[in-house]
Amino acid sequence: MFLLRVNMIDRTYKVEELPETYKYLAGRAMTSTLVADEVPPLCHPLGPHNKIIFSPGIVTGTAAPTSARVSVGAKSPLTGGIKESNAGTSWGSDLAHLQIRALVIEEQPKDKGKYWGLYLSWDNSTQKPKLDFFPADEYTQKPLAEVFSQLYQRFGNRISISGCGISGEKAYSNAGVVFNDEDKRSTRYAGRGGLGSVLASKGVKLILTDRTGAPDVAIVDKALFNEGQKKLSQALQTHAITKPKGALNSYGTAVLINILNEAGGLPTHNFSRGQFEGAPKIAGEAIFEGIKQRKGKEIFNHACSPGCIIQCSNTWYKEDGSEHVSCIEYESDWALGADCGIDNLDDIGELVRLCNEYGLDTIETGNTIAIAMEAGVIPFGDGKGAITLVHEIGKGTPTGRILGSGTETTGRVYGVTRVPTVKGQAMPAYEPRAVKGIGITYATTPMGADHTAGYTICPEILGVSGKVDPLSNEGKTALSRNFQVSTGFIDSSGHCLFIAFAILDIASGFQGVIDECNAVFGTNWTADDIMTYGANVLKKEHAFNEAAGIGKAADRLPDFMKYEPLPPHNQIFDIPDDALDSVIGGL
Repeated sequence: MFLLRVNMIDRTYKVEELPETYKYLAGRAMTSTLVADEVPPLCHPLGPHNKIIFSPGIVTGTAAPTSARVSVGAKSPLTGGIKESNAGTSWGSDLAHLQIRALVIEEQPKDKGKYWGLYLSWDNSTQKPKLDFFPADEYTQKPLAEVFSQLYQRFGNRISISGCGISGEKAYSNAGVVFNDEDKRSTRYAGRGGLGSVLASKGVKLILTDRTGAPDVAIVDKALFNEGQKKLSQALQTHAITKPKGALNSYGTAVLINILNEAGGLPTHNFSRGQFEGAPKIAGEAIFEGIKQRKGKEIFNHACSPGCIIQCSNTWYKEDGSEHVSCIEYESDWALGADCGIDNLDDIGELVRLCNEYGLDTIETGNTIAIAMEAGVIPFGDGKGAITLVHEIGKGTPTGRILGSGTETTGRVYGVTRVPTVKGQAMPAYEPRAVKGIGITYATTPMGADHTAGYTICPEILGVSGKVDPLSNEGKTALSRNFQVSTGFIDSSGHCLFIAFAILDIASGFQGVIDECNAVFGTNWTADDIMTYGANVLKKEHAFNEAAGIGKAADRLPDFMKYEPLPPHNQIFDIPDDALDSVIGGL
């Protein structure tokens, strides 16, 4: 396996043998380690000393189910701290087949304002990956669907694509890194933290992968791998949430809209209350029925990336039956819908489509629009007005540049006091005053407010691994810590986080994940080793943030959540500061 380093000063690259000290690092463990080891914590995120790093997970590129994840890491322009964001895409599998454990893009070109594409392929003569540069200015200032179409026409369907959109070119703090989905749409995102702007700051618009002729991912013990793969597949295909025609395959992630609404934990009207009267109109069930009406038949969801057997990605259609957007995820549905008081699925679908076209994170964008609504720029519930605001972001107007800078900056500009951010990053679709464990995760993860960093929703809302009262403070610090630690490993494994539903309830499924990883690396890890691995990832990330000036005083929720009771439960976030400090202190 190799590290491939790209120096954008002179557009050169070198292929290095993977250092022995990095032998067992992949995915988030690899990106966070390289950021911690090589990026000065106090550097400017869009300056020459930051680096952007891509790493496939341990089992990415293998036949492991639901495992085509790739991690992207850098110092974040949104949080000012370390950042890892990941996505499921064939691009990650290609990187693994090209034997690239980490792609590291360094420095900046002297001819600023000019953009380049990178073409990664396999050199049969050297048995190493190789890189070719090509001018990419012709692909700038265009919607990403058009860009992807042009690239497939030029290079052929064998490639996979990553890159940034107009938002990255404009250096917005809310710019994601885009990847292709299984139908070659420009819709899979490592969306959070502004990493699309870091990529653009390197003068890189596009990264294409072509795995033609590349070898398979090496597996030390194929018999053990097959055994682990079978255990995990069986768990995923029998669990109520992940099985075929189960909750996710039928209704997508937006199945959570009604569930969280009933629990009083669905933030609406800029986190002013926990229930949205329009929730049933935009929920996963409504999406499923809407598709049925417009297509004349029941359509179950599809995979976003190779080898996914959960298949939770939907496609929303226009009234005439033509495709509108794929897909409307729970977080996007909530952020651009419930949080903004919008209950029209066609408006939400258009907002998601525009975010995909401009390269924007839907969570940050929805929160930002809700702030603008709070400030009176447009009224809550104004779907068409929200669409206009996203176009403003894409055009780079003065208002658009403010909004593209993210939720916290927009709140500061408009003088709004109810700003739902942690470490500069907007909160996802779970109200921490109504779901206390996820609030602790938001506060204490090094990533800024991020539900995927420690998804306590499993026990608190869904009853996975046992039911826990979401309104109770009891045991929640340990709960969040354990979820954050285990997630540090899952994000490194290459598996989608959604395997958690099955492996938390079905012990053989969890063992299957361990078996797969041991089979690839030739290790003998136990469940305890897995937790140690995840804890080490977190320790590195927190150490980087401390050195960047982001200490435990930043591990807090915004002040308004401590004194504004949230209807309908009228709860505040009352986890003591010393309890929050104990989450990381207990690693």
